[in-house]
Amino acid sequence: MKIVVLDGYTLNPGDLSWDRIKKHGDTVIYDHTPYDKTVERAKGAEIVFTNKTPLGEKELSQLDGLKYIGVLATGYNVVDIEAAKRRNIVVTNVPTYGTKSVAQMTFALILEMTQHVQRHSDAVHNGDWTNCRDFCFWNYPLIELDGKTMGIIGFGRIGQAVADLAEAFGMNVLAYDIYKSDQTGRKNFKWAELDEIFTQSDIVSLHCPLFPETKGIINRDNLKKMKKTAFLVNTSRGPLVVDEDLADALNNDVIAGAALDVLSVEPPKKDNPLLTAKNCIITPHIAWATKEARARLMDIAADNLEAFLAGKIINAVNM
Repeated sequence: MKIVVLDGYTLNPGDLSWDRIKKHGDTVIYDHTPYDKTVERAKGAEIVFTNKTPLGEKELSQLDGLKYIGVLATGYNVVDIEAAKRRNIVVTNVPTYGTKSVAQMTFALILEMTQHVQRHSDAVHNGDWTNCRDFCFWNYPLIELDGKTMGIIGFGRIGQAVADLAEAFGMNVLAYDIYKSDQTGRKNFKWAELDEIFTQSDIVSLHCPLFPETKGIINRDNLKKMKKTAFLVNTSRGPLVVDEDLADALNNDVIAGAALDVLSVEPPKKDNPLLTAKNCIITPHIAWATKEARARLMDIAADNLEAFLAGKIINAVNM
């Protein structure tokens, strides 16, 4: 059996092991695969793993013998699901590996916006404290989270983990989701519609999937509904945000700031307006990338493959 990993580097830059995958066949692992090399490299494989390398109708039509695609991520829009289904190719994803890591990153971004840790550390290293007449100084507003309102759009596993942390900080939580799970055990919690999330929240945090109805949910109209003192956090999917609208809102003080771990196009183009927008923190899609989360991803990807080979398919997205 031939197994091909098209783009394994981001999952495993060298600190994890592919052994559980390798034991199931003749395995070739590529760090990255250019779009024009996808078919050439996957040709003859029964098993293909991909993270961000697209497998569309064009590629799948040329891959005779392909039986299984393992997406090394939660999002699986890189695969043409319907084309795979027509060819009886099973597609699986890894849905739950990064919950705690993404929630942790969400609050790392929130704390950076409210405490400006890096900016103040830079100021100290630049001599501002040494030259200060007082025992302390601050160059940016310091904001206490206790009593503030966190609005969470998308209240699945990650949204709920973020709510746990918000509650630990003494925050009130408003949540929006189409499916309203039982949250009766939570304190200072309320289900809310989107308008209430935007108008009442001090921090709006995105944790929803990318669907046609959520694409561009952060747009000019909804940004205008937010408090001028409010912050936006996106650790979910880049296209949830209309980049130009958010940049305009930041540059014109419609909201106080934004922290983004994802962008609509990754890596971003040089002319992305958010790269030069005021009060905009951008990190390079790393919320998922703790070693612990990547190790879980690797294990679940191997579990998915082994279940498929045993005829007991799990985490399929096209069946």
